Parts: sequence; structure tokens; C-alpha cells
Amino acid sequence: MSKYIIRRLLQMIPVIIGATFLIYAMVFAMPGDPTAGKCGERPCPPAYVAAFNEKYNLDDPLVIQYGKYMGNVLQGDFGENQYGIPVSEDLKNRFTVTGELAVLALIVEGVIGIAAGVLAGLRRGGFIDNLVLVSTLIVISVPIFVTGFVLQYVLGLNLEIVPALVGSDPTFMSLLLPGVVLGSLSMAYIARLMRSNIGENVKSDYVRTAKAKGLSQGRIIGVHTLRNSMIPVITFMGYDFGALLGGAIVTEGIFNIHGVGGYIFEGIHNRDGMAVVGAVTALVIVYLIVNLIVDLLYGVLDPRISHD
Repeated sequence: MSKYIIRRLLQMIPVIIGATFLIYAMVFAMPGDPTAGKCGERPCPPAYVAAFNEKYNLDDPLVIQYGKYMGNVLQGDFGENQYGIPVSEDLKNRFTVTGELAVLALIVEGVIGIAAGVLAGLRRGGFIDNLVLVSTLIVISVPIFVTGFVLQYVLGLNLEIVPALVGSDPTFMSLLLPGVVLGSLSMAYIARLMRSNIGENVKSDYVRTAKAKGLSQGRIIGVHTLRNSMIPVITFMGYDFGALLGGAIVTEGIFNIHGVGGYIFEGIHNRDGMAVVGAVTALVIVYLIVNLIVDLLYGVLDPRISHD
């Protein structure tokens, strides 16, 4: 196991370098003046431009710029945004909120999606199966911002069951509705994926053997069928967690959540390159770590999978 973890960590190095170099090049090597708009409608003074270029090493070749940046990242320094605030300090606060939102969305999509998929897969062609198929198709077809605004109006403003907006100090109840909205699309995909996996595995040879041995239906489904059916779902959820961290821009905007998604959007809007690069770099690292954890879970779900 330890050899596998070391090998995977070594494999992450070129991925991190490639992904971060691409985003760094897209931000700092694109044509145009990086100081445009930072001094209002007038061009920035030469002294400001010179100080800006020196601060971000823009006078150096791109590879040298990137090397200096990654050297600072290895020391935990993701640079400073245009207001002089360390990006790592901004991300620490925003990652907490977005992380809580992503975990809540992951729990919602996992619990509801898996339960719906199992019920539909065990009753193929029945009422529950048709209900799951129709409802998930509706969720997939409706854009996420429409789902967010509708649920916010109905549950938050009209019925006042949950808070309609998230304040500066997020609570579980205030994040519950955004978590449901953020995880709704993935929940529909998980339900359909689980339904398909359960439907295939209940017809497998090992299930027929378990029935021939006289095992109870609950043990056959809960221990044998469900574990094998969970592997593709765990893979999807591991990928989705990284996507939830970086793709929550719309949801965070609807519910006034100050998270990583909004931070990246603000950085792009304000042409704050260091903030964008720093946030994306952190997301890449978190995403790779989560995928490593997912790979390690395979051996727990299926003993036939070895990490030796």
C-alpha cells in the first residue's frame, strides 16, 4: 500500500506542473496589457507598470516566471492579489465555506442518489423505477441556475423553511438549500448510474451463487451487490467533489456565498491574475488528493482490487 501511495504521489507531480503551467500561461502570457483597467480609464503611469512587472516577474521569460511562482508555492506562498492581500489567506477563509458546501452537496447527492438508484434498480419497470427515471430526467434538463432560483423563491422566500441567503457566518441550515441545489445535477446522474449497476449485478453469477447458498435477500443486496455497484459511483463522486469545489460559481452567486467559485469569478472580472492562478493551483492539488483517496477506497469496496 505504501509503495502504491508513493507511486501515485510521484505521478501527481507532472500533473500539477502541467495543469498549473497552463493556467499560468493563459493568465500571464496572453496578448494584452496586464495593467489595463487597474488605474481607471487612464493608462497606468510608467512607474506603476514597472513596479507591477517587477512584483510579478513579468520582465522574465515565461518559464522563469513560472519557476519562481512554483518555488513560492512550495513554501506555501500563492502570491498576493491586487489589493496586497496574500492569496493563501483569502483562500483559507473561502475554502472553508466552499468545502462545507461541497461536502454537504456530496452527502445529499450520495445519500439520495444511491438510495433512489438502488430502489429503481431492484424494481425495474415498476412505479418507483419510472418515477426515478422521470424525476432525474427533469433535474438533468433544467439549468442549475433555474433550479436554484426556483427553490430559493419557494423554500426560502415563500415558505421560509430555510434561509434564502447565506450570511457572513454560514450555518448548516443556511448552507442546506445551496447544497441541495449544487448537488442536484450529480444526484440525478448517480441515481441513474446506480440503477444501471444494480440492474446488471443482480443478474450476475455470484448473486445466483449466493441465492443458491441460502443467503438472505438483504445480505445479498447489502453486502455483495451493493459493494460491487458502488465502485463506479465512488469514482464519479470523487471526480465530482473536485468539480463542486471549482464549479460552484453559479450557486454561490445565487445564495450570496463568499467561496472559492466567487473568488475566481471576481479575479477574472478584475483581471487579478495572481488570485486566479493561486485559486486554480489550490484546486488542482485538492482534486488530485481526493482522487488518490478514491483510488484507495476501491480496495475497501472490492478485495479483488490490490494496491500492491
